[in-house]
Amino acid sequence: MLRLLTAGESHGKCLTGIIEGCPSNFEIDIEKINMDLARRQKGYGRGGRMKIEKDKIEILSGIRGGKTLGSPIAFTIKNKDYENWESFMNPVDVDEITKKVTQGRPGHADISGSVKYNFTDVRNVLERSSARETATRVAVGSIAKQLMEVFNIKVYSHVVALGRANLDDPVYDVDTIKNADRSEVRCIDKDIEKEMIHEINLAKEKGNSLGGIFEIHITGVPVGLGSYVHWDRKLDAKLSYALMSIQGIKGVEIGYGFENACLSGSDVHDEVFYNSERGYYRETNRAGGIEGGMSNGENIIIRCAMKPIPTLYQPLNTVDIETKESVTASIERSDTCAVPAASIVGEMVAMTVIAQTFLEKFGGDHIKEIKKRWIDCTSI
Repeated sequence: MLRLLTAGESHGKCLTGIIEGCPSNFEIDIEKINMDLARRQKGYGRGGRMKIEKDKIEILSGIRGGKTLGSPIAFTIKNKDYENWESFMNPVDVDEITKKVTQGRPGHADISGSVKYNFTDVRNVLERSSARETATRVAVGSIAKQLMEVFNIKVYSHVVALGRANLDDPVYDVDTIKNADRSEVRCIDKDIEKEMIHEINLAKEKGNSLGGIFEIHITGVPVGLGSYVHWDRKLDAKLSYALMSIQGIKGVEIGYGFENACLSGSDVHDEVFYNSERGYYRETNRAGGIEGGMSNGENIIIRCAMKPIPTLYQPLNTVDIETKESVTASIERSDTCAVPAASIVGEMVAMTVIAQTFLEKFGGDHIKEIKKRWIDCTSI
């Protein structure tokens, strides 16, 4: 079982991750992890922080000579901005006054987190609840992605809506989606890309922020990941749970999820066919590759809705947690739009779940053992 643990604050020394359960003798390309970290930092609408941070992973344990040892993998990603924040974020001697925040932002963890943990300084909440934490999950997901590529399982994503600009029709052409990284907003339609950039510019001029929708496609997933026998083993439930944990994500659908709810059964369910070369297959994929909590052999398709970022340069009303007076919310350095970046995070989070469920089904102590089990099972 692949288990994960992350730690770190947005302006702390570093972000830290531990991965337990990765099989031994699996070769990991560190530069591919760094490339995925760089992909997360790109995108039109990002703020000044991305000009400071150039995320690189540093492996601390669990890998020797480029290959996994089967023991826990520990790593860090340094926060370069820490040198500007050391006096405010030092774990021992700290200036608690200069950067103190008492005016929590609507839509953020600020107020609820301060109440829950009995803080008088919102900074104790916002530093950990920040989406900066997703860099750790991208690193974990990049390792999972490399592991799954050994078994021909791959992931792609693209942005389908940003503000009022959106693709008119669902696009399930993976070959087209592969080109998403060529776009500043990860949109595969050049005309809609221009509209999205215009939307971001308008929001920035008004001190506002924008949300949107991104789509994830996972190819090569074998039949039977997940299970129907217990609710907490269902693949769609696990994916939804993980994707909803990404900061700002407020909705997840598998396949044509919400659209299917308004149609009759004959217009929704994917008819099943069989031949000796392909085995069971479907001509359509409205279910998004998952039926009854299990992968059905078709591409897994997921859409995630991200709300606008809570930090606004024309801030909303809130309450000061010390004085209880009505005030305007605090302003932290932030992005105008992070949907393109969130799509990369979504890729990695989804692949982490796929790797977890894959290892549940085909798992072993070393990569050769897993390959044998995979070949034996898929050749039935």
